[in-house]
Amino acid sequence: MSTVRLTKEFNFEMAHALFGYDGPCKNVHGHSYKLSVTIKGKPMKIEKNAKFGMVMDFNELKSIVKPIIDELDHATMLNTNSPHKKMAEKNLLFEKLVLVNYQPTCENMLIDMADYIKLRLPKNVNLHHLKLQETPTSYAEWYSEDN
Repeated sequence: MSTVRLTKEFNFEMAHALFGYDGPCKNVHGHSYKLSVTIKGKPMKIEKNAKFGMVMDFNELKSIVKPIIDELDHATMLNTNSPHKKMAEKNLLFEKLVLVNYQPTCENMLIDMADYIKLRLPKNVNLHHLKLQETPTSYAEWYSEDN
């Protein structure tokens, strides 16, 4: 039985700041992110099943990833240790704030996203890899085979 990989792409706008970083990204700034989610599995072989021929319905995959996108789209993500947090808590700077206990880099965001998605996939489907594109020329990738 053949194994097939499916990929669904998601787009969101988000700002972040890298606390303690020694370059301009220490300041709050934004990106147009593109998240590619690739799963792996075997197509359904039961002809009478509504999902016959599918590894997973794209809409099912979308429903798993959508809470991530909804939380991050047009939000500002900050490390809980960031001094920007004080301004945010007073509602002086950000309306939609996501505080994380890690440096909000593309790499760390991918690890967090992978952990979330893996727990929600059906038993017969595996997360193969994620790609988070931060700019048109810069991205990070997470592969299950590496973890």
